[in-house]
Amino acid sequence: MPDPLPSVTIIIPARPTDTGIRALAGVRALDYPQDRIQVLLARGKQPSVQRNLALLQATGELVYFLDDDSVAFPDALRRAAAQFQDSKVVMVGGPNLCPPEAPPLEQAFARTMATLLAFGPSRARYWPVGVVRDSSEKELILCNLIARRQPVVELGGFDESLYPNEENALMDELQKRGGKLVYDPDVRVLRRPRPHLKAFIGMLLNYGRGRAEQFRLHPSSGSILNFVPPAFVVYLLVFLVLPPLLRWPIGFYALLVLAQAFAVTMDRPSLAWRVAPLVVLTHLVYGLGFWRGLFTKPQQRPKPSAEDIRIETVRLTSDGN
Repeated sequence: MPDPLPSVTIIIPARPTDTGIRALAGVRALDYPQDRIQVLLARGKQPSVQRNLALLQATGELVYFLDDDSVAFPDALRRAAAQFQDSKVVMVGGPNLCPPEAPPLEQAFARTMATLLAFGPSRARYWPVGVVRDSSEKELILCNLIARRQPVVELGGFDESLYPNEENALMDELQKRGGKLVYDPDVRVLRRPRPHLKAFIGMLLNYGRGRAEQFRLHPSSGSILNFVPPAFVVYLLVFLVLPPLLRWPIGFYALLVLAQAFAVTMDRPSLAWRVAPLVVLTHLVYGLGFWRGLFTKPQQRPKPSAEDIRIETVRLTSDGN
């Protein structure tokens, strides 16, 4: 007889009073035996702490981390579970995709994050790229991440002093200990990007700051590529005093931006005029955030008490939540 599917705990952090958690609709539609699934809704205001506390109550062999607005494709969990037949695999993930019904600005944000020029290898977090493969923290993202529970618990879960990038530091450590990370472009969730430009800018600042703080606390060669945007910011600041020979690359950069914008919007050319400036904005804002995180003290948030976080077990057959 074939081995039974591994048991899975699905952990979803949510705010204390949020209702209508979209992720639960996707969980209920998963092509996976319900008697092999435990669902924990961790309510609070610090997602890393919520996830860590939920980990202590998890009983599954695997843990599926979803954000409250991540709607998994029905076959996502079954596809990911198959990868854990390799005992060295400790994490499996795939992209979070913009729903087709999202408004044009959100579609433009999603296409921007899917460009190689703006997000480098991390574009695989926002677009199905390539085939199933051994990967790294650059391509996996916490809103759609399946892990072998025991190695994560042994490492103490997520570094609660990091936000964002807490999952990146954990994945780096798992790999250092010999674990394999796998990217599957078909392990997908639907998740809407930021709703407006201010929120998108705030996200980029946080990403840059978080990466710099991760580098300071958990230095690794994987963060070297992230120094490119802050270097670009410095280049622009001194651009006018540079000799002409060092100014011409800006024209080549502009051509690359246009080429990338049109390449990711071939099915919707009207989005290209939005994507091109957003690519430039991504480099500038991420770079500024990185400089901030590199030279400022990491944010210290008071750890919430047990009373501030509530772990709820969700019954998949109920109509609640």
